[in-house]
Amino acid sequence: MSSKTMKEHVAQGNGFIAALDQSGGSTPGALRLYGIPETAYNGDAEMFALMHAMRVRVMTAPAFSGDKVIGAILFERTMDGEAGGKPVPAYLWNDRGCVPFLKVDKGLEAEADGVSMMKPMPELDALLGRAVKAGIFGTKMRSTIKLPSESGIAAIVKQQFDVGAQISRTGLVPILEPEVLIKSPNKPEAEALLRDAILRHLDKVPADQPVMLKLTIPDQPDLYRDVVKHDRVMRVVALSGGYSRPDACQRLAQNHGMIASFSRALLEELRVSMSDAEFNAALAKAIDEIYAASTVKV
Repeated sequence: MSSKTMKEHVAQGNGFIAALDQSGGSTPGALRLYGIPETAYNGDAEMFALMHAMRVRVMTAPAFSGDKVIGAILFERTMDGEAGGKPVPAYLWNDRGCVPFLKVDKGLEAEADGVSMMKPMPELDALLGRAVKAGIFGTKMRSTIKLPSESGIAAIVKQQFDVGAQISRTGLVPILEPEVLIKSPNKPEAEALLRDAILRHLDKVPADQPVMLKLTIPDQPDLYRDVVKHDRVMRVVALSGGYSRPDACQRLAQNHGMIASFSRALLEELRVSMSDAEFNAALAKAIDEIYAASTVKV
């Protein structure tokens, strides 16, 4: 399938984007939730092998297809791994109809001025080159906002758009993720500042280099409506951010034009001890609920 078809699927497809990109710091927690304690493995290699096995189980499940799952965000090691006897990006697109994305950030700096910026990425160009060769469509990178600091939010949004421009030059589509933490003591004010900063930058984005945005579901429904409708935005996706799946879906359903890109809320009921039938049924139920919240708006 051509990259044009991938672009059409991302821009116009009904469904959501699965976030399967837990990295080093968040992997032990994801494995614990799945039912694998830290005593069950020794070292990073064993840990990531167990995580890859879980991801392959998800990606090869019958319900995980492009009919409802538009795409999947991958961790670097997942991009380099295999599923169904093929490289993961090729398997996702050719066998499942899901567009592959890659998480490219290297984690967060310590909080300053109410935000946590992304750490430097000196090897980003090399990683982007590998991603292009692997058939990846786009990227994702996360930074976080805790407080409604106008200067902090301005800095975090500028960093996201600056790195996004570097990514766009390779032909990949960047998902910019300035996440407002759901435990922020003043989440609505931080979200209003974030929206305004994003809109200021969008007006400067080249018409032939659209971006995507991954945002926390706002406390005020449709707060990001002008972002969703902006002609330089391919898609706006929502992170679950620690909300349970029922809560995240209920909140998302009130935001027109936003679709889900959930991680924990997608995987939270899956367990390593489940039979394949139980696992596939639980995943199908989660996919159906997230799909509905992404497509049927109240």
